[in-house]
Amino acid sequence: MINSLPISLLSFLGRLAAIWNVVGVFVLMIGIPSVATERASAKFVFTNFNTENADGISSKPYIFLLGLLMSQYTLTGYDASAYMTEETREADINGPKGIISAVGISVIVGWGYILGITFAVTDIHYLLSEDNDAGGYAIAEVFYLVFKNRYGNGAGGIICLVIIAVAIFFCGMSSVTSNSRMVFAFSRDGALPFSSSWRKVNKQEVPIYAVWLSVSISFCMALTSLGSIVAFEAMVSIATIGLYIAYALPIFFRVTLAQKDFVPGPFNLGRYGVIVGWVAVLWVLIISILFSLPVSYPITMETLNYTPVAVGCLLILVVSFWLISGRHWFKGPITTI
Repeated sequence: MINSLPISLLSFLGRLAAIWNVVGVFVLMIGIPSVATERASAKFVFTNFNTENADGISSKPYIFLLGLLMSQYTLTGYDASAYMTEETREADINGPKGIISAVGISVIVGWGYILGITFAVTDIHYLLSEDNDAGGYAIAEVFYLVFKNRYGNGAGGIICLVIIAVAIFFCGMSSVTSNSRMVFAFSRDGALPFSSSWRKVNKQEVPIYAVWLSVSISFCMALTSLGSIVAFEAMVSIATIGLYIAYALPIFFRVTLAQKDFVPGPFNLGRYGVIVGWVAVLWVLIISILFSLPVSYPITMETLNYTPVAVGCLLILVVSFWLISGRHWFKGPITTI
């Protein structure tokens, strides 16, 4: 319903979400260590590896590599600025600024949040145990224990969870906004089935059908978790690694096929553009491999990482559709200027 509102209201909610996230993170990263009666040492925070885990992974380098994936899950979605450029003033400048600022803020604030929470962790095994008060949900247990040990009850921990829950709600709102604009853009270019329907806008110039298509598909995908958590995790893995592959492809073509013919916009990296582009492509290649590695041993049908299988099937489907049908009728983005 929220994404059906006019863009002016969505813009206000977006600014509110940004303020909520930043303020909420500062409250948590300062408040949790301050309230905690026991704090971890800097040595524990920066050098400890949980080698005695239930996943059967004892190699410190391997744990480090898998730990990189958490940042990759977090640092996604900044392309939302690109999807909203058609509704942005001076989009050729403000769009790139939005992407860069989103990455910068996420790195700085996210790093502070992780440090604040980690310094309040003293017993990793208990936090991950399903027998604790939060049923194995580590973050909730951290909040609960911090306030319980200080004040005798965990009510403050529930308030902290509310801060996170609202932030997640805003994140979902932004995801639907960017996804619906992407659907609209593809439909406007005739790249989706029934494009004539999805590209329609209402009186407030909101692509209402694209919004509800995005919501409906997301809802159906979430329903799979009720029947098979393995299937749900496979789809989530496609979403994450698929995003990065989608980021890397235009960059790859920019630094290879289009290197001589590329016309930079008013906001560009100058002579460093090609270098940064190759670094980005190589990094996506590395994390794509990491996303495909097993995350639990021994490997069984329940613990198998289905990411390479899911992504491979999707790639075959997309390429086959392009070769059989798409290349015969899709002529590229429609120029409106």
